[in-house]
Amino acid sequence: MHTLPLPALVALFLAAAAAIWVAGIQLSDQTDILSTRLHLGQALGGLIMLAIATNLPEIAIVASAAASRELGVAIGNILGGIAIQTVVLVLLDVWGVRGPRPLTYQAASLVLVLEAALVVAVLTVVVAGAQLPDTLIAFRLTPGVLLILVLWVTGLLLLRRAGRSLPWHESGEAPENQEKPRGHSTKHTEQQATAKGVSTARSAIVFGVAALVTLGAGVVLERSGEAIANDVGLSGVLFGATVLAAATALPEVSTGLTSVRLGDYQLAVSDIFGGNAFLPVLFLFATLISGQAVLPHAQPTDLYLTGVGMLLTLVYAAGLLFRPGRRVFGMGVDSLVVLMLYLFALGGLFAIARAG
Repeated sequence: MHTLPLPALVALFLAAAAAIWVAGIQLSDQTDILSTRLHLGQALGGLIMLAIATNLPEIAIVASAAASRELGVAIGNILGGIAIQTVVLVLLDVWGVRGPRPLTYQAASLVLVLEAALVVAVLTVVVAGAQLPDTLIAFRLTPGVLLILVLWVTGLLLLRRAGRSLPWHESGEAPENQEKPRGHSTKHTEQQATAKGVSTARSAIVFGVAALVTLGAGVVLERSGEAIANDVGLSGVLFGATVLAAATALPEVSTGLTSVRLGDYQLAVSDIFGGNAFLPVLFLFATLISGQAVLPHAQPTDLYLTGVGMLLTLVYAAGLLFRPGRRVFGMGVDSLVVLMLYLFALGGLFAIARAG
C-alpha cells in the first residue's frame, strides 16, 4: 500500500472504518441473540463474547502488526484503544442518555466498580511487565502476558460471582438507578429477532460473516493507516494511539448507543470496561505471533497512555460511587472531567513524542 497516493490511502482507511461500523452493529445484535438462545449468561455473553466481538478490529491490527514486526503499532493500538474507548462513555452520556440524570447516576452498581478495578489491575501488570528484560521469554511466552491472562480470567470469575449477589444492600445496586435489570436490552434484541423469524443458524452465519468483514477491515486499517502515517510524517505509535484507535472503537460506539437508548445503562458501561480489560490480553497473541517479548518494547508514550487509561477509568469508578446528579454541557461531571483530561493527555502525548 505504500505505493498508493495519499488520497487513495485515506479512501481505503475510511472505507475500512465504515465496514467496521456496519459489521460492528451486526456483531452486537447477533451476540445478543446467540448469548440469549444458547444460555451463555451475562458473564460469558457480555464480558467475553461481546468483548472479543467488538475488539475484532484490534485483534486483526495486533496480529497484522505483530506478524510484520511493527510492535510499536500493536502496542500503541492496544493501550491507546483503552483510553479512547473509555472516552466513548462521554459520547454515550451526551448522545445516548435521555432525561436529566447522567450516565453513571443511572448505571450505578458496585459490580461496575469492580469491573473498573479489573481494568486498573490489568494495566498495572502492563506497566510492571514493560520493565522486565526482553530476554525473559520461553516458548514464545513472557511472565507479564501470562499474568495478564491469569488476572483477566480470575477477574471474570469474581465478576460472575458478584453478578449473582454481593453481601451488600440490594446486592450492590444503587437506589433510583435504571428501572429494568442489567442485560434487558440483550433479551429485547433476541425477542425482535424471534418475531422476525431469525433462526439461530442464520444468526451464527451473520455473526461469522460480520466477524470476517471486521477482521479484513482491521487489516486494511492497519496497512493503510501505517502508509498514511508515513506519508504525513506521523510516528506509528502516535497514529496507532489516536486515529487508528479511534477507528477501531467504532463497534463500541454503536453497541453502546444501542444499549443506552434502550435504557440498559449498566450493560453499556460494562461493555466498555469489559473490552478494556480484555485488550491487554492481546499482548499474549502479539508475543506468540512475533516470537518477541512485546511488553518490554513499550515506549514512554505507551506507558503514558497506560496511565491515562487508568486515570480515566478511576474517574468513572468515582462517578459510579458518588453518582453526580447534574448534567453540565449535556453530560455528567465525571464525563466532563474525563473529556478534559483526555484532551490534555493528547497534548502531553505529542509533547513526549516530539521530545523523544
